[in-house]
Amino acid sequence: MISKIANAIGLKTNPVALAWADTLPEPAISFKPGRWGCVMAVFATVASKGRIGAFSRETYGCWGGGVGLGFGNCYKTFPGGIVGFCGFLADGNKGSEEGRAIGAQMAEWGGERMADDFLEGERYLKTPQVTERFLEYVPMRDIPAKYVVIKPLSLTDPERDDIKSVTFFVDPDQLSALVILANYADPQRENVSVPWAAGCQVIGIFGYRELEREHPRALIGMTDISARNTVRASLGTNLMSLTAPWPAFLEMESNVDSSFLHRQTWRELREHA
Repeated sequence: MISKIANAIGLKTNPVALAWADTLPEPAISFKPGRWGCVMAVFATVASKGRIGAFSRETYGCWGGGVGLGFGNCYKTFPGGIVGFCGFLADGNKGSEEGRAIGAQMAEWGGERMADDFLEGERYLKTPQVTERFLEYVPMRDIPAKYVVIKPLSLTDPERDDIKSVTFFVDPDQLSALVILANYADPQRENVSVPWAAGCQVIGIFGYRELEREHPRALIGMTDISARNTVRASLGTNLMSLTAPWPAFLEMESNVDSSFLHRQTWRELREHA
């Protein structure tokens, strides 16, 4: 499927479609079972190189990625379990004997950076108790599919692929255009939201939750600075993401021809891009 939106906003990367599947596409980028990897790095490769990526319950790369893709509460298997993760996201685990022992093991395995984050905390949330409340809010689920597949939208067949969303990696001008387009027909619904979560979680489970709403909203992402560090080599430093759940994407596509994207103000703005 070729996107009118991508053409109209001058997108330099591929719109990335996320779909559920029960068969593994070939060829596809995939992590080896049990090996660490960042889901957003695969999204960046799909967007920039036009490759296909796939994830399963054995190949989701990291705990947050497994949660984000919809493979259940993978934080249960985080070092130190849920308690360990709550400390990791907040002010660290060095205050407990078990935490210090786990951190020392990580350092011995060569994971000095991970050990430091585990002991001192990423400090993305104020306390472990705040992290606990955050986990109650995160829309975790175990999806009824074997694989989450991501591929360039141009390689999809909407009649055959179970597409859940389309993600655009965009600069500030293009993001502005997508926000306008998402609100073009029904602005009173505030059709764009900015949830706080990992980059892959905004695209995955938070996008899945939108599909359960009567009017799914588009989601702005890449406010995750860990993910931004991961993808900057392939996507650059000035891109954000906007994920449109499939029904919202189709509506946005249908409105391109009559919209501001063919008017003077937009053309003037892009002349300076």
